[in-house]
Amino acid sequence: MAFFLETLLGGLMTGMLYALVALGFVLIFKASGVFNFAQGAMVLFAALAMARFSEWIPKWTGVDNLWFANGAAFILAGILMFGVAWLIERLVLRHLVNQDTATLLMATLGITYFLEGLGQTIFGSDIYKIDIGMPKDPAFILDSVFEGGILVNKEDVVAAVIAATLVLALSLFFQKTKTGRALRAVADDHQAAQSIGIPLGRIWVIVWCVAGVVALVAGMIWGSKLGVQFSLTTVALRALPVIILGGLTSVPGAIIGGLIIGVGEKLSEVYLGPFVGGGIEIWFAYVLALVFLLFRPQGLFGEKIIDRV
Repeated sequence: MAFFLETLLGGLMTGMLYALVALGFVLIFKASGVFNFAQGAMVLFAALAMARFSEWIPKWTGVDNLWFANGAAFILAGILMFGVAWLIERLVLRHLVNQDTATLLMATLGITYFLEGLGQTIFGSDIYKIDIGMPKDPAFILDSVFEGGILVNKEDVVAAVIAATLVLALSLFFQKTKTGRALRAVADDHQAAQSIGIPLGRIWVIVWCVAGVVALVAGMIWGSKLGVQFSLTTVALRALPVIILGGLTSVPGAIIGGLIIGVGEKLSEVYLGPFVGGGIEIWFAYVLALVFLLFRPQGLFGEKIIDRV
């Protein structure tokens, strides 16, 4: 029982990080109706900015303090992501309002390669580290209940708490604020939202800025765990089954989908892996997503599309 709970907790914490990445996809799809292939590049770009700024700030200021360097780096990286979001809306999306979704999709592919090249030009292409002070040592909990206790990774716990806090804050933002309600109105119908005076361009800037902050937090956490390298863009691919499972238009779906995928990966690797030769954790989520595409294409919480003729 203790080993099962240990695996379950590990899956839940990993799933929370998947949900954080998936949230960036959901936010932009809700606002623009396009699947943002640039989300992985945004995570990489934000992580590169965070890593390099945390290296440069002690040299610029002469203050060799980890918390000061990380705090200042986070602020500068956040401002940079806001600037990127503003430029994307000003130079790309503004000219593609009410265009076909295929056109917007190709635009996000172009943004992907642009951000990867720009990140390499500005910040370099080496492998960098992000040290935000998260504990690396494992810990044993519930040792009074289970013999030997349950092993948990402190870094995963802290990362999951950060991710959950951000997800909760964004959920409250969408539900309780005037801007959040405007974002939901734009998500429902672009033209109807414009007709009642909601500025579509400003809303797109806001949602891309929010997605940029989400990418920054995700890049900071994954960069701390894996190191900042260009393979970090593949983390976004791990979020694809999450949004297929939860639904492209649902913020709660991204959370629930992430938890299901995280737990499913860990449990399948432990309990099914020995029967299939291992490695099931890599492809289990995609098989599960394929099953959902066959029987429920809109996902658990997605809106069912009904075409009337």
